Amino acid sequence: KKANISVPALLLAMVGGGKAGNVISPNPNTIAVAEAFKLDLTTVIAANIIPAVCALGVTVLLSSWLARKIVVVGSRSRTEDVDHSTVGLRLPTTTNLFQAALGPLVVVGLLSLRPLCGITVDPLVALPVGGLVSILVCGQWRETVSYSEFGLSKVIGVSILLIGTGTVAGIVKGSGLNGDMIRLLNACHLPVFALAPVSSILLSGATASTTAGVTIAGQTFAGTLLQAGIPAVSAAAMLHAGGTIFDALPHGSFFHATAGAVGMSVKDRLKLFPFGTLVGATTT
Repeated sequence: KKANISVPALLLAMVGGGKAGNVISPNPNTIAVAEAFKLDLTTVIAANIIPAVCALGVTVLLSSWLARKIVVVGSRSRTEDVDHSTVGLRLPTTTNLFQAALGPLVVVGLLSLRPLCGITVDPLVALPVGGLVSILVCGQWRETVSYSEFGLSKVIGVSILLIGTGTVAGIVKGSGLNGDMIRLLNACHLPVFALAPVSSILLSGATASTTAGVTIAGQTFAGTLLQAGIPAVSAAAMLHAGGTIFDALPHGSFFHATAGAVGMSVKDRLKLFPFGTLVGATTT
């Protein structure tokens, strides 16, 4: 804001860069695709390096165009960036690197027990434990209740959205979508390999989540694609990329998290949806 950067251009740069990086990072959807097609994680990542670079180029071009076209639009006033939810609440501060890093390190350590030792610690347990560790090492244990209330107030909205997304994902996975998709491709005279991107495009749109869409599409259609003779790497790369097109619809958390980051209204965030879709389509 101080640099007078167009808010839509700024947000598109962040969203587009995220979409480009999504397909070449070891995130949950990449892991899910690799497991579904029984591939090495690095193989799936390497297959999408060129698409990611192309998507990044499109992001730069579109963001530059928006920056020239629009100076400031669609953002609520963020004078002095005051967060009224923190008024009267003294959040913990520290100049000690060890104290600042210990909480996140505890969370990472607990979550790492699954791949390293076969011990599964649910994130719903690991994250609060990390928060409690941070409070204790900062010497703020008396404020545990107020800090917990503050933290919960920040995630209630997203949690409700995720419950809805998970419900949709469960319904889709338990339906006869596999056969319906194949019949649709046959009716449109499309090649079988089109099932890979089309399935993840539709499912990421239904769940408004790249992770959920790609994971469900991989578990549902991997066997069909492999039986049709589609190379596993190609199918995995196309399926993974397709999940970045419609992942920013309003019924998902990504839409609201990105809009909230720059104080943008729902109406104005929707105006950016076609640009983000174009970036995802470039990757696919």
